Amino acid sequence: MKKKILITGSEGFIGSHVTEFLIKKGYRVKAFILYNSFSSLGWLNNIDPKLKKNIEFFFGDVRNFDSVYNGMKGCHAVIHLAALIGIPYSYLTPESYIDTNVKGTLNVLQSAKQLKLSKIIITSTSEVYGTAQYVPINESHPINPQSPYAASKVSADALATSFYKSFNMPIAIIRPFNTFGPRQSNRAIIPTIINQLITNKKYIKLGNLNPTRDFSYVEDVANAFYKVLIAKKSIGRTINIGSNFEISIKKIVYLVLDILKIKNIKIILEKVRVRKKTSEVYRLYSSNLLAKKIIKWSPKFSKSRGFYLGLKKTVEWYVKEKDTIDSKNKKTTYDI
Repeated sequence: MKKKILITGSEGFIGSHVTEFLIKKGYRVKAFILYNSFSSLGWLNNIDPKLKKNIEFFFGDVRNFDSVYNGMKGCHAVIHLAALIGIPYSYLTPESYIDTNVKGTLNVLQSAKQLKLSKIIITSTSEVYGTAQYVPINESHPINPQSPYAASKVSADALATSFYKSFNMPIAIIRPFNTFGPRQSNRAIIPTIINQLITNKKYIKLGNLNPTRDFSYVEDVANAFYKVLIAKKSIGRTINIGSNFEISIKKIVYLVLDILKIKNIKIILEKVRVRKKTSEVYRLYSSNLLAKKIIKWSPKFSKSRGFYLGLKKTVEWYVKEKDTIDSKNKKTTYDI
């Protein structure tokens, strides 16, 4: 019988891609979806109907232990992706981030402990490192959360590590750097650049153009989750997932202009899109040596050429889907 994997946050950007990837690898997926009165499946509505047949849908809330425990029953492993991720919103309501990102992770860990799951994958973020103190950033880099969001993820990571050490649980922490690709919301920088440029050819509103990021195409990230799932050596480890290539926000704007064949554009800097200096993460640039060693993972979309190819695929998707993308993506602030 195919192994069943519970994926929290399965209806989201990365979660929907991971769901597809695992089904293609022969797994059954139990998709844990945030309960909503419309019974919306999020991005899982858009996947191939043939793949959807292998999904068991479960509506719940990671903030509720009973919900998580019941959702986890009958599963071989869990990939925990559900989280509040918008950095600007975390400045306004940090308590919400503690409830979802910390308590939600605790509920996943407690449930997995009681049900004796064979693998627990906790999703971290490169934001926990803060601005790079040296590059490339490896897993030994100091932790320095510069936003309430990042602090909540540091706390979740620490909980996971404590459960591994205290109860000898088969826990792995995957730490993706910035992910991009089809289905990402406008809270992220690449979609907000693309969507502004395909709807307005005269100007674009952005914040700080100077920070650099290490972007991984979502197909590579989905493969990384699979590699962590099957690798025994990943247990007890925190593993960076990054392309080992950095690029500035300004450079991304000009690459998108090139792909869309737009020659002249005015860039308007908006204060609302700029983080405070002490909260801004100015540089993220990943070392992926541990991922290559422990889980035998390497990005297919690597370095400048790989990034451009992934960006081109992403632009083409947004151009095709611009009239059908959910209105919730149309926000005035973004994260990078």
